[in-house]
Amino acid sequence: MTTRDFSRFDRFLDSLKGEVYPEAPGEPHLTITRRTLEDLRQKGLIKAGDKVLDVGCGQGLALKIFREFGIEAIGTGLGPDVETCRAQGFDVRAMDQNFMDFPDESFDVLWCRHVLEHSVAPLFTLSEYKRLTKPGGLIYVEVPAPDTSARHEHGRNHYSVMQMSGWLANFERMGLVMEHGGKHKFEVGTGPDIYFAFNLRKPA
Repeated sequence: MTTRDFSRFDRFLDSLKGEVYPEAPGEPHLTITRRTLEDLRQKGLIKAGDKVLDVGCGQGLALKIFREFGIEAIGTGLGPDVETCRAQGFDVRAMDQNFMDFPDESFDVLWCRHVLEHSVAPLFTLSEYKRLTKPGGLIYVEVPAPDTSARHEHGRNHYSVMQMSGWLANFERMGLVMEHGGKHKFEVGTGPDIYFAFNLRKPA
């Protein structure tokens, strides 16, 4: 059997650390995040008592709303945003989304908004999301669409910006069931833009 040497991959990942940057929340993220979370709560898909992980939590936009809902979510992130969140009293761990230090099946809900596109190996990242989710649990994934006026595929550390069909194929490969898929459409300074949004379920 061939022995895998991961040292080159480790060095490659280390070389990308300088591309992590702080990002203060602004529109349309403020509106979309609140609207989406309120919709999930209204439908009973998130509720008080759920164990929630906010993957790539940024500066705590969703964590604030979870707190309003009576949900004590844990966040993960890299770079200066981790300390920004901790200063607000949030439990945020400095972790790469591909190598999160939590036991299997730890969470009822994973909130993964605008983080999967930063993965250099999105199928592997999805396997980590699935590992951490309890059977029957919810994984919310939102990613920017390619080929819009915003040119997200050229964005800093946007390594995986794919068409919806590519994401759907990867969800199927991972055995995740898509309960809902849709698009957020809006205008930015450069013109029309789109985000893809998915409610995924880990089979019970």
